[in-house]
Amino acid sequence: MYNIALTASLVALLAGLPAAVQASPSDDLKSFREYYMKRFPGIPLSEYKNGVYAINADARKSWEGIEEFPPYEDALSKGEKLFNTPFANGKTYASCFKNGGKGIRQNYPYFDSKSGLIKTLEAEINECRVNNGEKPLGWKKGDIAFISAYMASTSNGKKINITIPDDPRALAAYERGKKFYYTKRGQLNLSCSNCHVDNVGNRIRSETLSPSLGHPSHFPVHRLKWGEMGTLHRRFGGCNEQVRAKSFPAQSQEYATLEYFLTYMSNGIEVNAPSSRK
Repeated sequence: MYNIALTASLVALLAGLPAAVQASPSDDLKSFREYYMKRFPGIPLSEYKNGVYAINADARKSWEGIEEFPPYEDALSKGEKLFNTPFANGKTYASCFKNGGKGIRQNYPYFDSKSGLIKTLEAEINECRVNNGEKPLGWKKGDIAFISAYMASTSNGKKINITIPDDPRALAAYERGKKFYYTKRGQLNLSCSNCHVDNVGNRIRSETLSPSLGHPSHFPVHRLKWGEMGTLHRRFGGCNEQVRAKSFPAQSQEYATLEYFLTYMSNGIEVNAPSSRK
């Protein structure tokens, strides 16, 4: 294993430790990106849309073979059909979203000034259903993952562009997600960053630890371990369980703000969804 030591400046800027000047989100983004550029020289920012396969050439060959006949094709077709199927009132999902719900994934999640909450794409899919007299879907897999995957696929090639508006509540939400990312938890006393920053590229058993840079760009994903599609919040829950920590409900503000932080950290990377992962 590599023994990776983070610089004091990176820790101060990203981990929320005391610093002479409070780091802004743009400062965080610059430091976060530079860390990976130095850790893996020669790998362009655009490659991080491919997750761990950006940094592991051997695993990439196998993954590219899988992607030739994607295991999520059926799920994607189901998502498109569901998206276009009218509700009982005759409306469709397209009526709830800007641009008819197509080509918008790169702007999610976002801060909603009316509610003061972070809104994810899955949250607004269910809001659309409820507002049209339909029952909400389960959050982690099944139809909501299919619909979200289809909507995300219409944004492929568009660069993630998450904004933090000039609203103290928005900045507080960002900071909450940042704190979650760097806070150790569970019986194993590990944070998200311990795996995906400190030890990125190292191996745990047979798996290579993936970079957080670009993580949200390819969700929902079809995981071979799951044998099906799943949402980003399903993956968050699994990570918490792996370090033997309390798992929060999918679409809780704990996970929504974490998604806000992580997606902001991936600004400038293209949407590449859905995808397959081990």
